[in-house]
Amino acid sequence: MTTNPLMQHIEAIAKEKGIEPQVIITALEDAMLTASRKHYKSTENLRTRLNPETGQIELFAVKHIVQSVENPSVEISLDEAQALYGDEAEIDMEIEFPKSTEGLGRIAAQTVKQVISQKVREAERDNVYEEYNQRIGEVVTGTIKRFETGDIVAEIGRVEASLPRKEQSRAENYNVGDRVRAVIKAVNRNVKGPQIVLSRTDPALLIKLFEQEVPEIYDGTVMIRGAVREAGDRAKVAVYSRERDVDPVGACVGMKGTRVQAIIRELRGEKIDIVEWSEDPLSFVTNAISPAKVQRVSVVDDQDRIMEVIVEDKQLSLAIGKKGQNVRLAAKLTGWKIDIKSEEEKRREVEAQFEGLELGGSGDAGSQDASSEGGPSEGEPSDESTDGAQAAAPDQTDEAVDAAADTDAAEAAADADAPEQAHKTANAE
Repeated sequence: MTTNPLMQHIEAIAKEKGIEPQVIITALEDAMLTASRKHYKSTENLRTRLNPETGQIELFAVKHIVQSVENPSVEISLDEAQALYGDEAEIDMEIEFPKSTEGLGRIAAQTVKQVISQKVREAERDNVYEEYNQRIGEVVTGTIKRFETGDIVAEIGRVEASLPRKEQSRAENYNVGDRVRAVIKAVNRNVKGPQIVLSRTDPALLIKLFEQEVPEIYDGTVMIRGAVREAGDRAKVAVYSRERDVDPVGACVGMKGTRVQAIIRELRGEKIDIVEWSEDPLSFVTNAISPAKVQRVSVVDDQDRIMEVIVEDKQLSLAIGKKGQNVRLAAKLTGWKIDIKSEEEKRREVEAQFEGLELGGSGDAGSQDASSEGGPSEGEPSDESTDGAQAAAPDQTDEAVDAAADTDAAEAAADADAPEQAHKTANAE
């Protein structure tokens, strides 16, 4: 056990800050070296070293042994070195000459203090980064310590973490001293203030909560293939079972909804839709629109990943959701652009298409009639030939005219009797 008071203090600080004692020793040596250079203001090559027995930081001027001296402040000749240390001195060796540290004074002490504080903070930050950078995506529990311009500063163990305003759910309110569970979203190495960034809105928090509450997800029997959230309002989770006998949705819901209700309580009442994942995009989109019931789904554009979903008229508002929330989450979860229509809208759209086709067809027929009116068709007599025939037969008999009149009268009488006969037939039936 170390009996030197300075070394005891170094070990105590290292234990408190969670760093190695050598980091503090190096900081002390660097601080003394900086203060010495400011005090002596020379071009000498200075070196400091802590003596663990005495607890004193020793200062040396280092000179390099050379054959011929060009810079006396950093070099010494071989003859002078051998005169001091005998034949052991050789070319390219270094000799340390002790220097006094008694005249450094108060300014030097302040410099030492600043350098030590800076080095210790840097060591702490490096340790925090190395420890928590590997834990990104994990759920941690912290205690709220204070509020800073909307951001929450929470204490996780011995370090502080920040929960920014944009990473907070709008359905949640906290007070100092409350415990909060959040996911580690990022860890910054060089930044003032807390290095760890927490999140209550990231989908990773939802996934980790399911892993903690559902044993089938923890052991890998049920897999979460995707999760999307609009924090505080609604979330959708796609699950898949590796075993045919295990219902993935039922495993996540739990007996009487106990498992999912625990997660909902943790997220302050956020609604969660658990849907079954499928390799078939049509089935996956149909499941993702839940809780609305889908009538049919069709792919509009496979390259741009656009689908058309038809639902009943009374299911349209449920499928779209509040301010489009349900269909928006379904699109994020599936990766497809979803166009939702009711059966009435689809029927009107189809009728409009048919009307357009009919209008186009009638236009073609009109053009054909116009062309046929332009002149007589082959085999039909022209007007001139008809006039000629009429001119050639001017002596039509009156009997023929009377016969034609009788025929017209008979047809008119038959038309007059037709409604009466139809009325009688309807009565007989």
